[in-house]
Amino acid sequence: QTKVTEEGKKADELFDKYMCYCKSSGGNLAASIDSAETKTAELSASIESDSEKKAKLEGDLSSHQADRDAANKAMAEAT
Repeated sequence: QTKVTEEGKKADELFDKYMCYCKSSGGNLAASIDSAETKTAELSASIESDSEKKAKLEGDLSSHQADRDAANKAMAEAT
């Protein structure tokens, strides 16, 4: 019977330790999740903005290349 009582006390101690861990780490975990969700939204907005900027720059590049080709053609015809 002493052995059963000791095992019960150990089980209670482990349970208390586990519950303490759950209470203390739950707050940290919730804060971490909130932070990650905020960062995810910020990164999504940044990706969208950068994608728009990239599309604009690609259009500008294409336009400038066409202008350069036209200028080279005009120089070749002039000489």
